[in-house]
Amino acid sequence: MYKIPFLDLPPLRAASGTVRLPGSKSISNRVLLLAGLAEGTTAVHDLLDSDDTAVMLEALTQLGCQIRKDGSVLQVTGLGGRLLPRAARLFLGNAGTAMRPLTAALALLAATQGGEFELSGVPRMHERPIGDLVDALRGFGCHIDCLANEGFPPLRLSGPSPLALDKPVQVRGDVSSQFLTALLMALPLVAAKDVVVEVVGELISKPYIHITLELLKRFGIEVRREGWERFTIPAGSRYRSPGSIHVEGDASSASYFVALGAIASVNVPLRIEGVGSESMQGDVRFVEAARAMGAQIESGPNWLAVRRGDWPLKGLTLDCNHIPDAAMTLAVMALYADSPTTLTNIASWRVKETDRIAAMAAELRKLGAQVDEGPDWIRIAPLHDWKPAVIHTYDDHRVAMCFSLAAFNGLVAERPVPVRILEPHCVAKTFPDYFETLFAVVDTSRSEIPVIAIDGPTASGKGTLADVVAESLGYHVLDSGALYRATGLAATRAGIDLDDGPKVATVAAGLALSFGKGRTLLAGEDISDELRQEATGVMASRVAVHPAVRRALNQLQLDFRRPPGLVADGRDMGTDVFPDASLKVFLTASAATRAERRHKQLIAKGISANIESLRQDLESRDARDKTRAAAPLHPAQDALMLDNSAQTIEESRDLVLDWWAKRRPF
Repeated sequence: MYKIPFLDLPPLRAASGTVRLPGSKSISNRVLLLAGLAEGTTAVHDLLDSDDTAVMLEALTQLGCQIRKDGSVLQVTGLGGRLLPRAARLFLGNAGTAMRPLTAALALLAATQGGEFELSGVPRMHERPIGDLVDALRGFGCHIDCLANEGFPPLRLSGPSPLALDKPVQVRGDVSSQFLTALLMALPLVAAKDVVVEVVGELISKPYIHITLELLKRFGIEVRREGWERFTIPAGSRYRSPGSIHVEGDASSASYFVALGAIASVNVPLRIEGVGSESMQGDVRFVEAARAMGAQIESGPNWLAVRRGDWPLKGLTLDCNHIPDAAMTLAVMALYADSPTTLTNIASWRVKETDRIAAMAAELRKLGAQVDEGPDWIRIAPLHDWKPAVIHTYDDHRVAMCFSLAAFNGLVAERPVPVRILEPHCVAKTFPDYFETLFAVVDTSRSEIPVIAIDGPTASGKGTLADVVAESLGYHVLDSGALYRATGLAATRAGIDLDDGPKVATVAAGLALSFGKGRTLLAGEDISDELRQEATGVMASRVAVHPAVRRALNQLQLDFRRPPGLVADGRDMGTDVFPDASLKVFLTASAATRAERRHKQLIAKGISANIESLRQDLESRDARDKTRAAAPLHPAQDALMLDNSAQTIEESRDLVLDWWAKRRPF
């Protein structure tokens, strides 16, 4: 994802369709590490492609694992419990699912086989406590140095050192279940005898330990469990590849779409594929909480179907120990409830990617909500008087995804307001295509979807400016000038006579076009170069004479107005196609300046050109465009004039973005 600084969400109204979830982060990184430690090659299907899995894959590669893509399947050849390089520096970003288990595995392997490994991450990772895991490993005899602050990464793991595995090791269970998961995944590497781990205090996030135990079974390790207090890794344990393994869809990510269905799927259910009644993930129990708030939910082995039931939703009080990550979604659902919602037993929120209790409270208050918080609880009152809000995401993917649901405030507010999500690319940690997936299943009033219209004469740089503005805002882009050429090309490819207006109009209405970064795609095929050919220009002239084609393409242009917004370039975007555009810009570079630009472009491509002829041609086209009967070229009355003759494209972009910022309510 291009790292746009913010994403503005217009007021959204409804939801329908089907969502296919990405693979579970928790399962993906566990599977990768187990496959990396095991003997043999494991074919991993449906692996999550995200920041967290990327750092795990890079670490495994540095440690000597052989990793190969075979189509959509990842082939991982493991180490068989043997260290190959005896030294490495591993950067693990903000991925707790990589930092914690790799710390345990490498500490034990370095102790028994020798070596030195340094593990570090982003600044936030260096603030996330790991002291309880370090203490447990030191209790076995591992040599671990905290390189900055005691109890926190970065770490140095070194050996050899003698291990003492004959007595149970203790680990606290009330800070993070990842500490116990790390030990359970690492200890089979050194279990010459039975090795016992005892949990001190209440174990939080038990469902994640269930995932760990189930995956250990798949790789040949049968851990004996006595309640949630004592775990025994049997003597002689050895990791063996299961051959192939499939990663479930992410149940935590499903929570946003379960909530979406409960809030906005009124007539038909929203279908969610990838998790269901047979999921091993504890966060699938979010379904129970959503039902308690009023959602109507059906399920099958690998799917859910959700629609709105009670409205407004019902406030509730819930112990969320069993759904620690998904429970964050309930905090935003609470805004749509009939009474306050209290979420308890969420102390683990404090030590995640950010202090999530503090973060959720702060951002909910920006929207106007009344919020109370404690050490391990949060209470949210329903909200009716909504305020436009800029949501700080704290580089936390779940904060960004949760607050996208605030865009449905128009369903309960007297006056709907937009919501701005800062640093939306943070969703790449677990769900890189989250916002694209969301926008594919939501609907809203077109009048509430913002449009920036960029008009101007031929060769004024409209398309280039529209591209960079749209990229900066995360908006769709429309190159209206390409429509007639694409219609002529598509009709010719289909064997249709270009003089047959009705048939050509049918082709025009069904064009599957998309634009971006100076390219035009037709049904996924890049046709940019063909559109620039002279023959294609002749086709465009022939089809443009048909009124039915013009009507069809006008409707096609209107259909590009989709969430979160549109930047449209052409000669009549602000006057005829989108007269209600929120911002209209008209480029005014002189014909002489435009001729110079066109001349440089042609020379760069090895095409001979005469600058004076180019200028005369542009002046003639300007005159024709201004006097044509249909949509003559002229600025909209409320357009802002932009003479970009002496500006770089970056300067023009920044000026348009500044104008845009002044039109927004934030």
